[in-house]
This record gives sequence, structure tokens and C-alpha cells, in this order.
Amino acid sequence: MKANSQASGWPAKALQHGTLIAFAGIALLPLYFMLVSAFKTRDEFLSNQFGPPEAPVLSTLVQSLAGGDLFHWVLNSLAVTVGSVLLSTALAALAAYPIALMKWRAGPYVLGVLIALMVVPPIVLVIPLFQIAAGLRQLNTYQTVIVIYTGMLLPFSTFLLASFFRTLSPSLVEAARMDGAGSWRIFRSILLPLSGPALATVVTVQALWVWNELLIAIVFLQSDHLRTLMVGLTVYNSRYRIDVPMVMAGMLWGTLPMLLLYLAGQRFFIRGLTAGGVKG
Repeated sequence: MKANSQASGWPAKALQHGTLIAFAGIALLPLYFMLVSAFKTRDEFLSNQFGPPEAPVLSTLVQSLAGGDLFHWVLNSLAVTVGSVLLSTALAALAAYPIALMKWRAGPYVLGVLIALMVVPPIVLVIPLFQIAAGLRQLNTYQTVIVIYTGMLLPFSTFLLASFFRTLSPSLVEAARMDGAGSWRIFRSILLPLSGPALATVVTVQALWVWNELLIAIVFLQSDHLRTLMVGLTVYNSRYRIDVPMVMAGMLWGTLPMLLLYLAGQRFFIRGLTAGGVKG
């Protein structure tokens, strides 16, 4: 009977795994095309567009950095990403603490407003934000973009951290209060050390979003020397439209920093999955 049930369930499992493999292949196809194209010359790409390179070359990757524009765009994106992520993570952690663990009557309402803000598309905010920045004469500044990114990241980050703080045992906070620790001491010495997985998740998600964001950057950073990587890659694509391997090489350079960040963040997720628990 057991063997018959296993045999009858085999087609369903095969279909499920086949579907997952098919979707994974579709998702990885652009990455494969970028990798194989970046290590080809232009002539080889024209003769072999989708196959692996017969003789991989590094000259395309080196030439893509020529002139310094691509490297400058990467530095600009790093500055904007680091500033936005640090500011939004700090504010989100400070806001999530009273919402989740302090006896604050307005906490649930504030959290509800933040959840509602998560569904507001950024494009509807561009015109009013542009008018405000123009009125304050703050266009073409990194400060404006960092403030805008921080405001857009705060709802999700606060919601995620508040949800994680609520999983922590209240006995930890109560024990610290009985020992005379204040709210700031509890936040700094107890909550933050236990929140490594949640903070790593927030930082990784925020960095990926800011790094790949195009709309705000292209509207508020109009000067050539202020371009972020995503804006610069649109110019790069126009400049080397005929030379596809050169464009793919530039995109590969832009992908590497976030890929490394994701791999590092994934390691923290696995290490601290049970960080919020109370050991008996």
C-alpha cells in the first residue's frame, strides 16, 4: 500500500519539480546571457550570441572601465546607497522599538499608517517631491536623494523590525528594567544584538532597492557628475548600443557589488535564524 501511494504521487512531484526548474531557468537566463557575453569579443558575439565563449577574454571587462565613467558611477551609487541604508535602518529601528515593545497607545495606529504607505507607488510622489526640492533649491544634490530614499524605505523597514521585535521574549525587557536599565540601554544592549538577522535582512533589501532604483535618480540627479550607476548604464547602453559585449560587461560590474552583499547577508540569515529566542 505504501509503495502504491508513493508511485501514485510520483507524477505530481515530477511536475512540481519540473515547473520549479523551468521558472528557475527563465529567471537565470538573463544572468547567463550577461555572463557569457561579457567574456566575448564583438566579433565572436556576432557569430555566437547565446553559446558560451570559445576563448574567454578579459579585454571587454577592462575596456568597459576605460575613461573612468563606469567607476565614477559605481562610487556615486555607493555613496547614495550607504547613506540611505544607514539612515533608514537607524530610524526604522528607533521607530520599531516603541511600536513593538513599549506601552504606546498610538503604536498600532502608526504601524497601520506605515503599512498603508507601503502600497503607495513612488511614481505618484515624484512631482510633489520635485516641486519641494526645487522650492528649497536642493535639486542635483545627494542629500535630497538620500532623504527621499530614506522616506520610501522607512515603512517596510519599520514594519519588518517591529514584527521581529515582537517575537522577542518580553521577559528579557522586564528583567533588564528590574536591573535598572533604561529604554536606551535596553535598545542598545539587548535588542540590537539579538536583531542581527532582521537588521541584515533590512540592510540587504534596502541596498538592493536603492542600488537598482532609476526613477528618483534620473529626476533628481540631472548633472553628469552626479549620475548613479543605473542612470549611467542607460547612457552606457546608448553609447555602446552596437557593442553588446561592452554593455554586458558594464552591467556585470554593476551587478557584482550587490551580489557580494547578498551572499554576505545570506550567511548572516543562516547564522542567526534563532537569535530572537530565549534559551531556557
